[in-house]
Amino acid sequence: MSGDQTASPNPSMDPNQPRQIVFNPDGTMTRLLKDPETPPTSDPSLRIPVLSKDIPINQSNNTWVRLFLPSEALYNSPTKLPVVVFYHGRGFILFSPASSIFHDFCVNMAIELGVIIASIDYRLAPEHRLPAAYDDAVEALHWIRTAQGDWLIKYADFSSCFLMGGSAGGNIAYHAGLRAADEVGHLEPLKIRGLILQQPAFGGIQRTGSELRLVNDPILPPSASDLMWELSLPIGVDRNHEYSNPTVGGGSKLLEKVRVLGWRIFVSGCDGDDPLFDHQVELVKMLEHKCVQVVAHFGVGDFHGVEYKDPAKAKAWFRVVKDFISSCLEA
Repeated sequence: MSGDQTASPNPSMDPNQPRQIVFNPDGTMTRLLKDPETPPTSDPSLRIPVLSKDIPINQSNNTWVRLFLPSEALYNSPTKLPVVVFYHGRGFILFSPASSIFHDFCVNMAIELGVIIASIDYRLAPEHRLPAAYDDAVEALHWIRTAQGDWLIKYADFSSCFLMGGSAGGNIAYHAGLRAADEVGHLEPLKIRGLILQQPAFGGIQRTGSELRLVNDPILPPSASDLMWELSLPIGVDRNHEYSNPTVGGGSKLLEKVRVLGWRIFVSGCDGDDPLFDHQVELVKMLEHKCVQVVAHFGVGDFHGVEYKDPAKAKAWFRVVKDFISSCLEA
């Protein structure tokens, strides 16, 4: 990739080190970081707040979904619950719905929002570069709408669906949403009401103010983001590709379909230690220019991924998201 405007990075900072990855000659990647995983628990006799179970989606691609169901739905819920389709983060290259950090987040979200969550597994880069994750994300929507599992049939309100993701997952939710808007008639009875983009990962060739200010950020330095895009984008394209930079060329033409459908897009971020912040602000400006209904929730301070590490911040964020979901369903 070329044409970068960069500040001088910390010479001691290896962009590979935070993610503990080793590149292999055949283009694959060895992931040395073994993230803790949590198994699903689907036995209602345990009387835990949220049940979970894994179901295959595409056995050829080894993709699957982890469903989360608030236990009270089994006994007390008189109505069906909204569905949140969740795409996990970690740079398109790491982790899965079984990763404890995402499992725990989805458990808490199911409790706080009172929703069914479908946490989607997708193929990882660099073995499967974009748009593989987008393909898997949309395939999961078709799986959900035709699913025969009892949890979805009995408890899911298919007319109240939201696509959500954090960081790289927010990028996936955005692009899956564009594709879904283009084939909305083929997704019935699934009805998408909005997108929830939590500190979504976007980029571009031109360095932004937040990237220059946080060039040595300990959590997500621009050098690490550059590596993420290098491993994830189609070979031969740069960070101004539409997968990375949603504002290039004035934005996707599919946003007109999003506008006509009346979908709302929630974008959250923070202006503290998050080099991606300015890209999130530019996304909101572009959506507003396209007359798409957008709700921006930008906090002061904090860092990238704060809701996954600070329970109090997560609880406050869930309250805001709950209000957003309610407003979409009342519209």
